[in-house]
Amino acid sequence: MIRPLRVLETAVYAADLETAERFYADVLGLLVIGRVEGRHVFFRCGDGVFLIFNPSATAQEGGGIPGHGAQGPGHAAFAAANNDFEAWKTRLAAHGVEIESELSWPSGGRSIYFRDPAGNSLELATPRTWGLDG
Repeated sequence: MIRPLRVLETAVYAADLETAERFYADVLGLLVIGRVEGRHVFFRCGDGVFLIFNPSATAQEGGGIPGHGAQGPGHAAFAAANNDFEAWKTRLAAHGVEIESELSWPSGGRSIYFRDPAGNSLELATPRTWGLDG
């Protein structure tokens, strides 16, 4: 059976792209790799890409890309090394980001949950959360 290799990109939506860009670059340290004013900002994240779209700009089809978008907060999880968890908590606190929840999973994984300025639910999780190495 043929299957996808991995998740190549994932997206969340935010109407205020400038604020979103500052948050993801400054707080999470992601590198901006593309932007179109009022439409999107794209970041490199490991060997994948993290996309933030303005939902009103992507609701219509354009350039062969079907219209898409979401209403309300989305969710994305970023892989983090287990030994970096305390540093992540310190970094989030230093940027005034409130941790909503911290969990230890039966698999031995760990997660911390917080929100971006648009209200999207973000998670830093060890790959062990899903039984993965890394």
